[in-house]
Amino acid sequence: MSTNPPMSAAPPLSSAPKPQDDVEIKIVSHSNLFYWWPVWAVGFLLGILTLFEGYVMAIIPHDTVPYRSNQVKNPGSGQLEERDVLIVPEKRHLPPEEPEGGKLADPEKPKLHVTHRSTYGVVFALTLVLVIIITNVPLRGMWSFMVIVVAILLITVFALFHWWDTIFHAIGLLDIRINAGGYFFISTCLLVVWLITFTLFDRQMYMVFTPGQLKVRLEIGGGEKAYDTSGMTIEKQRSDLFRHWILGLGSGDLIVNTSGAHVQHFDLPNVLFIGKKVQQIEDMLREKAVVKGR
Repeated sequence: MSTNPPMSAAPPLSSAPKPQDDVEIKIVSHSNLFYWWPVWAVGFLLGILTLFEGYVMAIIPHDTVPYRSNQVKNPGSGQLEERDVLIVPEKRHLPPEEPEGGKLADPEKPKLHVTHRSTYGVVFALTLVLVIIITNVPLRGMWSFMVIVVAILLITVFALFHWWDTIFHAIGLLDIRINAGGYFFISTCLLVVWLITFTLFDRQMYMVFTPGQLKVRLEIGGGEKAYDTSGMTIEKQRSDLFRHWILGLGSGDLIVNTSGAHVQHFDLPNVLFIGKKVQQIEDMLREKAVVKGR
């Protein structure tokens, strides 16, 4: 009597490795608008803080005088109560001052949410100015460190001569106020433009590296061109400390030069995670060269 040998268990299914010829690394170039995220982020934060402080702005005539703890009649109860009041000048009125039916309309109730602090607007203005400077004045390599060293030196010198007290006092006199609606409007508009640019327009300018081929499109609506990767050189430009690391979170600029009879030079600015991308491209080209040598 013969017995059939036991059937062996089927080997577990495993995901097959992706063929090297199917490897694709896409490099996207972003506009300088990407670095403007601190403006809308700070704007939203200041708008929320302003909204929850509970202060509103009253539109009053010039030379209006504030008084503390005056006896006034409560319109609701008709009783005299101590309240802080604003006394407008003679022959002036609270807005609106246009008569309706021969008499002035009721004064507008204050409704614009605004902070009682003068520092919020100063912070927003300084953030805007710094972002404009950083995104338009590139400082690469040693220039970034020189600026930092000079800044530290000036901070130390000002502290030794006690000049910071005078500077902070002068800044304290600066009063910039934006209501909550202003913060939200500016930040929302900038965020919408930022998202559209980052997710749509920026992705129309790219390079795609595959083993043996480079596809390039550097214009929105332009065609795609292909180049051979043999003899190609890839260079990561020196980083701008303020733009690439502080605002760009590790971005950088990429330079690619093709080889052959018609050498092409490509600049791809503002590439996110550029260090990791360059390492992946170099590994892919190195593995391709080893496979081709076999």
